[in-house]
Amino acid sequence: MKDIKLIAIDIDGTLVNSQKEITPVVKKAVRDAKNQGIQIVICTGRPLSGAQRYLNELGLNNQDRQYVVSFNGAVVESTAGKVIFKKGLAYDDYIDLEAIARKLKLHFHSVSLDRIYTAERDLGHYTIYNSRVVKLEVSYRTQAEMRNIPIIKCMYVDDPDYLDSKLNSPLFEQMKDRVVFSKTEPFYFEATAAGVDKGTGLKRLCDYLKINRENVMALGDQANDMPMLKYAGLGVAMGNAVDYTKEHADEITADCDHDGVALAINKILK
Repeated sequence: MKDIKLIAIDIDGTLVNSQKEITPVVKKAVRDAKNQGIQIVICTGRPLSGAQRYLNELGLNNQDRQYVVSFNGAVVESTAGKVIFKKGLAYDDYIDLEAIARKLKLHFHSVSLDRIYTAERDLGHYTIYNSRVVKLEVSYRTQAEMRNIPIIKCMYVDDPDYLDSKLNSPLFEQMKDRVVFSKTEPFYFEATAAGVDKGTGLKRLCDYLKINRENVMALGDQANDMPMLKYAGLGVAMGNAVDYTKEHADEITADCDHDGVALAINKILK
């Protein structure tokens, strides 16, 4: 079995079950790994604020030597909020991404470190939902007012079938040399800066901690988790993972409603 020194864990559909809860079995496995000296790192599309509930449950929150890879790898920080790495989107990228939403009639918002912004006066259902999940307030700002606001990522948020029907638009293809697109939930399609994903974010943290990729295990379920599974020496897809992520995994564990994270962690604990 590999000598694992760091375990990177996605939140939704991975660490938590369908009810957005960490089961007692998963919580015990994570704490057992931490007690054996293994670094536990939450790698998520959420901001730090959206992970804090679970960090608290795991005894990892507000600490200088515990870390989070947030915003799909665009930010690497301690759980106490010290930023190690940050790469946001340019204003011109925001303008062009927002224009795509208008042309395709998709709900859209952008996210900074501490707030969600939308140029739509009528808030979309999934913008409100996202605000509640990640614990960030929503503000209305026109495109011009966004010029001096640091944007970490942008999100197309809409009903899954409708969103999927728009994703083959050439408008997205024209942006792929400037941003990274990733499907993070059936109703989220996100854009981060070029060269940013969970794999690059995890690599930056591992370089900072001087941990080799061979000593890393990563667990995830969605397409945006695939880069970190490929980076890790041991990439584990959840049983509920999308096929794209399963295809790039070294192993497949049980689904999030059957303690898949615990089963994977317990296999590598000595």
